[in-house]
Amino acid sequence: MNKLLKLSYLLLFSMVAASASGAISKNYRYETVPNDPFKARIYTLDNGLKVYLTVNKEAPRIQTYIAVRVGGKNDPAETTGLAHYFEHLMFKGTKQFGTQNYEAEKPLLDQIEQQFEIYRKTTDEGERKAIYHRIDSLSYEASKLAIPNEYDKLMAAIGADGTNAYTSFDQTVYEDNIPSNQIENWAKIQADRFENCVIRGFHTELETVYEEKNMSLTKDPRKVYEAVLSSLFPHHPYGTQTVLGTQENLKNPSITNIKNYHSTWYVPNNMAICLSGDLDPDQTIATIDKYFGNMKPNTNLPKLNLPKETPITTPIVREIFGPDAESLTLAWRFPGANNKFEVLQVISQILYNGKSGLIDLDLNQQQKVLQAYGFPLGMADYSALMLQAQPKQGQTLDDIKNLLLVEIQKLRSGEFDDKMLQAIVNNFKLNELELLDTNEGRAGAFVDSFVYESDWADEVNDIDRMSKLTKDDIVAFANKYLTDQNYAAIYKKQGQDPNEKKIAKPEITPIVMNRDVASDFLKEIQNSNVQPIEPVFLDFSKDLTQLKAKSDIPVLYKQNTNNDLFQLIYVFDMGNNNDKALGTAFNYIEYLGTSDMTPEQLKSEFYRLACTFFVSPSNERTFVVLSGLNENMPEAMKLFEKLMADAQVNKEAYANLVDDILKSRKDAKLNQMQNFRRLMNYGMYGPKSPATNILTEAELQNMNPQELIDRIHNQNSYKHRILYYGPTSSKDLLAIINKNHQAPKELKDIPAGEEFPRLETPTTRILFAPYEAKQIYMTQLSNRGEKFDPAIEPSRQMYNEYFGGGMNSIVFQEMRESRGLAYSAWAGFNEPAYKKYPYMFQTQIATQNDKMNDAIKTFNDIINNMPESEAAFKLAKEAIIARLRTDRIIKSNVIWAYINAQDLGQNVDSRIKLYNDAQNMTLKDVIDFQKKWIKDRTYTYCILGDKKELDMEKLKEVGPIQELTQEEIFGY
Repeated sequence: MNKLLKLSYLLLFSMVAASASGAISKNYRYETVPNDPFKARIYTLDNGLKVYLTVNKEAPRIQTYIAVRVGGKNDPAETTGLAHYFEHLMFKGTKQFGTQNYEAEKPLLDQIEQQFEIYRKTTDEGERKAIYHRIDSLSYEASKLAIPNEYDKLMAAIGADGTNAYTSFDQTVYEDNIPSNQIENWAKIQADRFENCVIRGFHTELETVYEEKNMSLTKDPRKVYEAVLSSLFPHHPYGTQTVLGTQENLKNPSITNIKNYHSTWYVPNNMAICLSGDLDPDQTIATIDKYFGNMKPNTNLPKLNLPKETPITTPIVREIFGPDAESLTLAWRFPGANNKFEVLQVISQILYNGKSGLIDLDLNQQQKVLQAYGFPLGMADYSALMLQAQPKQGQTLDDIKNLLLVEIQKLRSGEFDDKMLQAIVNNFKLNELELLDTNEGRAGAFVDSFVYESDWADEVNDIDRMSKLTKDDIVAFANKYLTDQNYAAIYKKQGQDPNEKKIAKPEITPIVMNRDVASDFLKEIQNSNVQPIEPVFLDFSKDLTQLKAKSDIPVLYKQNTNNDLFQLIYVFDMGNNNDKALGTAFNYIEYLGTSDMTPEQLKSEFYRLACTFFVSPSNERTFVVLSGLNENMPEAMKLFEKLMADAQVNKEAYANLVDDILKSRKDAKLNQMQNFRRLMNYGMYGPKSPATNILTEAELQNMNPQELIDRIHNQNSYKHRILYYGPTSSKDLLAIINKNHQAPKELKDIPAGEEFPRLETPTTRILFAPYEAKQIYMTQLSNRGEKFDPAIEPSRQMYNEYFGGGMNSIVFQEMRESRGLAYSAWAGFNEPAYKKYPYMFQTQIATQNDKMNDAIKTFNDIINNMPESEAAFKLAKEAIIARLRTDRIIKSNVIWAYINAQDLGQNVDSRIKLYNDAQNMTLKDVIDFQKKWIKDRTYTYCILGDKKELDMEKLKEVGPIQELTQEEIFGY
């Protein structure tokens, strides 16, 4: 972004910061920016490491991101996907942890590296198989010395949460949310990890990465994204390679290339540590310097000499195929995110903002397409604007392409209201408040600034620059970059992708898990002394206020003391189970106006007010939600109450809505995850369920739209609660509600709803639904009718943490780490949402078709014969207690915690009992729980997969198979 503010007006400070360990103090210079709402300090250590810090005292936790300015664009052409799979390998440990004896392990790791270099250069399949067998044998021997998942054990030991990482073209970012008293242990672990990473457990992790690639092959949005990039960037790595890499490259990796990559790019002068939370900046920077300050920079850090793209002078047209419904994407190329990106953001909002953009009003509101939207895609070297649309029944992709191009022409011609620019600025101010409201948002903004090499001053002042943009500026920019000739058009068509390849699973010997072994490094972290943080639990009688509005409506109130954001929600304990037309009614409201306002005027007014209004009926509740800038709440509330009370019939809009609902239902049958969700739903309820409780095609077509209007008008007449989180005082809030809320004096009782009992699973059976894809999705469901019991909750949660929770759980270790059977796998004994429902034991896995039988066998073995480990239990216990000490339920979550407790017949914070009981729990408690509640259960297996690729005869050994059609699982 433009360097409007130079270092001359950055405030430079010199501070004396005492090291957290009591080391000799040192002067640390940092930069700040005037009027920065983050009050950020930006340090640069002597070795070039950037450190961004912002303080937020709401909870005793810190969101941490470590960003490396390297990603998919830096991958060697012969080993694409390298940045991403190295991200995975960063979780495997160092010379100090993840190993029992690195000196003994290293020769085996060296041999594995050498064998992979031979393997990737060998083309004869017989020889490759023999080499892979040697790799597998060496890996098994090396695993005897390794300690898998010890990084995750370290994070569990310090009470971290949200441990993960992500890779894009420009960056690789590692994230953890840690207790504020663990900053030193965190820094010690991370510094060792980044400087001394050791590549171990390689072949099983590579299978995990390959499963992730398999998943992407049925994700049409990813295919569209990759086609857009290859069209706009035919010379740049953005378009010539992908972040996940090719199937061929993933099956022919190079550990040598990975090591070179690490030593080149994972250096302090190419990294940033971005922290937001309950921290002392002076102590924090001293601690970071203590552990990261000795990392050696790369003084010859490569400057990528990437090719420049030539102008696009004629539309680039591509066709891609996949299982989902047809769609069209148009994309234009722009300069990178550090070059007038705010102008592109404004242009994108003029075109589409979800309420009153050109596409919103001209296409979506007028129902000219099934759905259309647009967004900017920001990257370091180039950016793009993407517009996407799905056709209505009988509409061609060329039809919607022409409709989108008309909106682009309107933008270039300046055919938009000048007032839109101020509304856009107001909504960006709202977005900034939302960003400031979370540690993730704050630290994430630092990551973006670092990766895109923008001055923090530019980030702080981007809304000021937006506010100075004129209509002439926008039109000139649009005419420069958005023409009728310089775009890419991606026609996403329904059908089999000819580029997909089937690659058989390799024979992998499960590696040794060494679950009860711990490195000295882990023991040191576990035994370290930190200042304890005492837990804070909710007292519902003190932490929220219960009020009464007119018509005796209960109001749950929590004041926002931080900013001007608000959320006002009407909660009705009635939903689609009570009235299956309710969802259709509130879909219809999107296209309705009032007696004196058109739908377009309503949407534009909400956007001007920087407020959002929507109605969301679920199975058993309906939520009427208004949110945005609190200063505009009374006006926005008056507006949405007016719509609820005065919505007018539009017969043409209803006819279009029916057509669109039927088209959407047809499209849903093409999508893999929609099929899987419906299959799970069938397994849980049988053929009659909340998901199938919808208006039939005949009912939709014969419905008088006035009946839907009546439902909208009558909604507020039923008993309901009002929830409010915002800065308005309780007294003023009641005055606003009593003035604007249109409800009768006597509210009607909620009508009886239809009950959908969940099926018990007295015997094992398999429900199979066909879907052509490289991966199967499978879940196991077990319902024995056990009802909610608060007495068992601590044991249930401890069991879930130990067995099926995060990356340190038994499931993750056995299914992914040891055998490479899946990218994702989890299991748990799940708490019901309402007291009337039963507990449900559930597993889920996504894996390659030819791994399914192995996955089922392994899953059942570890469920019934749960591995027992004192060390693993200790970590699970430590993790739960550490999180409970520092987790804080704050803001609007206090209200939802109260409602969730009520739903289960409780009136206290359930974490109190968990914390107290966890102190004295032992592994025996988990074992006893598993034997009583989990062992030898019977299951309904729900499997979505390609029948041609599965061993159905082998599957019959698990249980009788019932093959279901799409009509059966979807109910239409």
